[in-house]
Amino acid sequence: MKRHWQLYLVIVLPMLYLVIFKYIPMAGVVIAFKDYNVIKGIWGSPWVGLEYFKQFFESPNFWLYMKNTLGISVYGLLVGFPAPILLALALNEIRNGFFKSSVQMITYAPYFISTVIMVSILIVTLSPNVGIISKFMHMLGVENTNFMGIPSLFKSIYVWSDVWQYTGYGAIIYIAALAGVNPELYESAKVDGASRLQKIVNIDIPSLIPVSIILLILNMGNIMKIGFEKVYLMQNPLNVSTSEVISTYVYKVGLLSSNFSFSASIGLFNSVINLMLLVGVNYLAKKLSNSSLW
Repeated sequence: MKRHWQLYLVIVLPMLYLVIFKYIPMAGVVIAFKDYNVIKGIWGSPWVGLEYFKQFFESPNFWLYMKNTLGISVYGLLVGFPAPILLALALNEIRNGFFKSSVQMITYAPYFISTVIMVSILIVTLSPNVGIISKFMHMLGVENTNFMGIPSLFKSIYVWSDVWQYTGYGAIIYIAALAGVNPELYESAKVDGASRLQKIVNIDIPSLIPVSIILLILNMGNIMKIGFEKVYLMQNPLNVSTSEVISTYVYKVGLLSSNFSFSASIGLFNSVINLMLLVGVNYLAKKLSNSSLW
């Protein structure tokens, strides 16, 4: 330990951050099992056991919120997960440096747009009166449509706007993985007369599998954690039947009504589901391949 004290010193600050801001606040989750009273405090409030969990599970809209939450998450995973991989594979095949840099910059730029601005762009673009899509459809003789007010379109608008915003950023990791591929493999494939497609299938994709598995495991650990801010901003009375997810329900019922115990119980339920998915997918990945988080 004395020999590498500099390394331990570097670790101290991140460890302190995790302990102070991540682990110590976890003790507050106990209010999920208590009838929390602000005056009595966390430890002075009476225990109620699983009452708030039972209240949430017996809520008439419980399955609707679960369906909306899982629907958006799974849709986003199916569409959003392979998109950066495809972009990285395509960029890796571009030989023109200027064009490659330009595409990277253009696809990466939307990542810096804030959620509020992104939703504003969506609302204006899809507006039935001033939106460019409605104007184009009007030119074709199609009646103006309020896309943000159609419940069945909410998931697609949410997911595909995420794909546009985050694909360029997500591709960076895969591009870095492709940059680490041994050039001798490409030379050998060239000598053997392999086409570009064969190089992608036999060299590039196998090189991306370990990174892809790790990122898939991490994504599965967040499948119940949909960005509250974007869903809430996109929500309106017309699409609420498909846009109401667990996080917005917690905000409305738990926090606006000052029912902190109820919100804590739903948050704990979400975290347990995410943890189970993370452990389960990690176990499967370890069984089926050599890549896993632990």
